[in-house]
Amino acid sequence: MITSIFVMLIIIQFIIGLLFAFNVVGRNEFLMSVYDAINRLLDPVLGPIRRLMPNTGAIDFSPLVLIIILQIILIVLRNIILAV
Repeated sequence: MITSIFVMLIIIQFIIGLLFAFNVVGRNEFLMSVYDAINRLLDPVLGPIRRLMPNTGAIDFSPLVLIIILQIILIVLRNIILAV
């Protein structure tokens, strides 16, 4: 359940980031505060991934890498639980 919450937060962060990047919502204070809060929650996890990945310019692939890592962890844990 925790990984599902992380994935949803990553997706929400990505969507709000796109809305800001393409100036769809302008300077919406509510979305800015939600985006900032999600960034504070995810930065300790995404920071090390960002440092390991090469700089790709404007596109940040670290959320995608984190989602893939979380899915791999879920698969491994599920297999361990089913094997027991």
